[in-house]
Amino acid sequence: MRIVLTRPEADSERTAKVLRARGHDVLVAPLMRVEPVDFDLTSQWGGVIVTSANAPAALANHPARDELCGLPLYAVGRRSADAARQIGFRNVTSAGGDLRDLVQVICEHRADAKAPLLYLAGADRSGDLIGDLAVHGIAAELAVVYRAATAPFPSALIDALQAGTVDAVLHFSRRSAENYVDGAKKAGIVAHALAVKHLCLSANIAEPLVNARASQIAIAKHPDEMSLLALVDVAQG
Repeated sequence: MRIVLTRPEADSERTAKVLRARGHDVLVAPLMRVEPVDFDLTSQWGGVIVTSANAPAALANHPARDELCGLPLYAVGRRSADAARQIGFRNVTSAGGDLRDLVQVICEHRADAKAPLLYLAGADRSGDLIGDLAVHGIAAELAVVYRAATAPFPSALIDALQAGTVDAVLHFSRRSAENYVDGAKKAGIVAHALAVKHLCLSANIAEPLVNARASQIAIAKHPDEMSLLALVDVAQG
């Protein structure tokens, strides 16, 4: 299959390597680029939360990194957990799922109640993690450490869609799905863009494509990359 990846380039290349090893032709067409945001981390924290691999990466050169790396860290999944370990976090717990799983893991481990948790996040987020934790009596504060800036459709993607050589597009976030629909409109290729198979990590991520009336949408059984890649095998069959 010829598969399009629209995540930021570094994320897309990691996934592309896996897909190419399975014999697929991959077009990396980032519709977002990750940009760091200046942030201040001078308070005391009982632990750290991350829901994206981009968050630990944004912390890599921060003066507070060494201090924070000594705290327990709670990650939504394997990739964000691995990214945290790469910059020096030693006590890392992965929820291996979605935000609901992450809240459950944090509740089970009951981080230091003497200080709030620090949620390192992007400017655009899905769900209300801080509110969900507050329901369980766990205090957390948000620090925006990166943002994803929208990029237009690259010419290679426009050409491939118009030529009908794309079999499927993988969508890892709602923002990327929204960018795909908006970018297709601006490029004047909505019909071509919506006609291909759209493989989505969750129903929430698929919603912009549903609203745009994409004809072929599949949703991963679980909100993780392994389940999304399993959809590729199904789509190929």
